[in-house]
Amino acid sequence: MDHFTLKDGVMHAEDVPLPAIAAAVGTPVYVYSRATLERHARVFREALADVPDKLIAFAVKANPNLAVLKVLGQQGMGADVVSVGEMRRALAAGIAPDMIVFSGVGKTAAEMVAALEAGIGQFNIESEEEGVELAELAAARGLTAQCTLRINPDVDAGTHDKISTGKADNKFGVPISEAGQIFGKLAGLPGVNLRGVAVHIGSQLADLAPLEAAFAKLGALVQALRGAGHTITHVDLGGGLGVPYRVGEVLPAPAAYGAMVARVTRDWGVKLIFEPGRVIAGNAGVLLTRVVRVKRGIRDPFVIVDAAMNDLARPALYGAYHHFEAVEPRGARMTANIVGPICETGDTFAMGRECDLLEAGDLAVFRTAGAYGATMASSYNSRGFVAEVLVDGDRFAVVADRIEAGAIMDAERVPEWLA
Repeated sequence: MDHFTLKDGVMHAEDVPLPAIAAAVGTPVYVYSRATLERHARVFREALADVPDKLIAFAVKANPNLAVLKVLGQQGMGADVVSVGEMRRALAAGIAPDMIVFSGVGKTAAEMVAALEAGIGQFNIESEEEGVELAELAAARGLTAQCTLRINPDVDAGTHDKISTGKADNKFGVPISEAGQIFGKLAGLPGVNLRGVAVHIGSQLADLAPLEAAFAKLGALVQALRGAGHTITHVDLGGGLGVPYRVGEVLPAPAAYGAMVARVTRDWGVKLIFEPGRVIAGNAGVLLTRVVRVKRGIRDPFVIVDAAMNDLARPALYGAYHHFEAVEPRGARMTANIVGPICETGDTFAMGRECDLLEAGDLAVFRTAGAYGATMASSYNSRGFVAEVLVDGDRFAVVADRIEAGAIMDAERVPEWLA
């Protein structure tokens, strides 16, 4: 459920008509609903009611906007980060350091030092080499890093190849066949407290079976590690639960996920950590855009909108689907190609898509754009960066300014020897 609905024939974000936002802020613009973010956080938390000891750490990469993080932090969520920049955003939003988990395969020495000095709650170590380096950095400063070892369980998540992370040939984690040996090497190093294991097999999962298979492998590993004399107190189960992008699409509900987790982990005796991202933020945002013109095509007309692949990269990058609809639908329908103004054929949101009848000047939205939207934006074609707005009931605020192309150019320099 989200809070983007038609009222008197006009789409609203909560109680704010979207045309009012377009008039005040311009287009394209991301619009987030506070009520939807809060509802999704609550539903996910309630789904895990039978898990006695847990930390829910929002995957900041899904939507790192400070206002979004502030809303989720107020709902009791921690933060899963993959860069020092994301860590600093989480801290700036008021999320406590001990509720921050640092994941990612490419942590630099400078990033690990910054995270150590910030006192974050956990590092998810991705390799033996990373673990050795982290131990040396921590010991040199008289600190102890709380850590888990990320395991690659060789489970196919059944999702898009570019967001699958748990197969043997993916770059993430250590092979489960080598986990015991690597855990033993790292556990004895000064500077780290290797207290558990972690797993994350991919994003936008449409089936719980791969997750359960991965968790079962992790449970067997926990038992084996304890049998080898290691103390295991924490297990990070990652995220990956999908959301419906298409009308009528049905995916596993958080309640079903929570029931599966509670059943599989019942005898583990650990604190569980979760890293939801898309399932919290996805349906909490739309990309509001205006039709530039409708161009006659060979088969179907081209609806050219002012949003582009630099604003919403998922369709160009993954062939991803985003439902597209008019802000003030007339009741008539059309079949059209939905495209942006970028000088790339890849700047295509949909081909042969049935949608509301649209004309030049009309407003429309791409739904389910609250995750992996603005965070993946670029300034390609010197278009600048899209603005972001947060709605709260009948009020709204710009929570990320539109960065015009000129401001980006102002940060560039021509050396004297080219003058």
